[in-house]
Amino acid sequence: MEKIAIYPGSFDPVTNGHLDIIERGLKIFDRIIITILENPAKELLFTVGERIELLKQALEDYSNIEIDSYDGLLVDYAWKRNAHAILRGMRAVSDFEYEFQMALMNRRLNREIQTVFLMTGLRWIFTSSSIIKEAAKFGGNIESMVPPVVQKKLEQKFNQSLGDNDPG
Repeated sequence: MEKIAIYPGSFDPVTNGHLDIIERGLKIFDRIIITILENPAKELLFTVGERIELLKQALEDYSNIEIDSYDGLLVDYAWKRNAHAILRGMRAVSDFEYEFQMALMNRRLNREIQTVFLMTGLRWIFTSSSIIKEAAKFGGNIESMVPPVVQKKLEQKFNQSLGDNDPG
C-alpha cells in the first residue's frame, strides 16, 4: 500500500524550510500531497492560485508530489485522499503547543490519521514565511531562504530587487 502524507500549510510563500521538510518527508512517504489550507481570517500576500503555482515551480523536479488546496477539516481531506498521515514541521519549542493541540484534535476526529512531526533543519530554524515577507518588504536579502521563483515573485510584489542589499 502506498504511504501518502498530507503536508498542510499556508505556504505564503513557500520557503527553503518548507522544501527541507518535503525532501525529508519523501524519505518516509511514497507521496506527499501539499495542501494549501484556505483561511479567510489570515491576511495573505499571495492568492491560493499564486501559491499553488509557486509550489509547482519550486517542486517541478519531483514526480511524487501533488499540490492542492482545501477549505474544510484537514482529517476529512486526508481521509478522502487516502492519506494516513499529516506531515508537520516544527522549528522551535514555540511551535510545539499549537501543533500538539492540533494533532490531538485531529486524532480525536479520526484515529486512522497519524501526525508525523519533523524538526526543521538547524539552517532553517529561524525561517518563517512571515519573517521572510517582512524582510523582503524592506529590501532585505532573502536569496538563501526561498527558491529563486519565490524571490522573483516577492520582488514583483514589492517592486524592488531583494538580493542586492547584502551588508557582508
